[in-house]
Amino acid sequence: MTFRPRMTSYREGITVLEDLRWRRWNGAVADVWHAACAAGAHGEYVSQDARLFVVLEREGGHSDLKLSPSATEAVGSRAPEHLSFIPAGMPLWSRIDEPMTIRHLDIHFDAKALAGRLGEDVDLERLATPRLRFADERLMGIARLIAAECLDHNAHHDLYGDGLMLALFIDLMQLGRTGLGHAQARKRGALAPWQVKRVTDFIEANCLRSVRLQELAELAELSQSYFSHAFKAATGLAPYQWHMQARLRKVQEMLAAGEMTLTEIAVVAGFADQAHLTRVFRRALGQTPGAWRRARVAVA
Repeated sequence: MTFRPRMTSYREGITVLEDLRWRRWNGAVADVWHAACAAGAHGEYVSQDARLFVVLEREGGHSDLKLSPSATEAVGSRAPEHLSFIPAGMPLWSRIDEPMTIRHLDIHFDAKALAGRLGEDVDLERLATPRLRFADERLMGIARLIAAECLDHNAHHDLYGDGLMLALFIDLMQLGRTGLGHAQARKRGALAPWQVKRVTDFIEANCLRSVRLQELAELAELSQSYFSHAFKAATGLAPYQWHMQARLRKVQEMLAAGEMTLTEIAVVAGFADQAHLTRVFRRALGQTPGAWRRARVAVA
């Protein structure tokens, strides 16, 4: 079943400035908001799923956060700490003292699905404690990469976002080797030859569609987090990089055949449009698809 965030909110004095930009990955949904807030603006937010609130940019006034409307103390945002974790079902109130604009990232977690991706028993009670306005350089770095995936029309493969989300979840849960169980505590090794062949054959056969990390991990009979490390150890590439290389090889075959336009090839190969194909192709191979095709014709 596809995960859909379950959130209700009430806002006053807050105006959304741009269309919502969002992405869905295995076990999480991330969305980026850009809003203008008037002096005295306030809001109430309740999500039925755990979420991480990340301030990406802010100009102007300040905001206060609190977990109860009657709380006498609020957590102000004048400090540089821009991460807040709110457990599932816990209301959050905010109030802005002066006009400001803000761009923020919301990440909604399907905690059970993410824990299942680790292939180990994870104590989800760790997600029952709120943390408002805290600092974590590594979490912030991952969050910014996730926000970039939401904002960039030329975003990476879904497997890249899946990996980012799993890394963020592990850090947020503060899972060390002991937290992931005995299987994860062992030194991570490379995939066995049979696993490499099974997975790479599958990627080659399905490279023109979106391939999920879960599919590949199941083929190798491993948890998703273990699989990602083991695949790179065996091949030198992350799964999404191998997938993209396979996709571009198919694109080259179609270009060489000369039977389709660039627009048609972009659609068949799963790119958003011709411009998207051109950017990815040039970034990987150093020239545009058109130039590559012309060079092949000249040589022939």
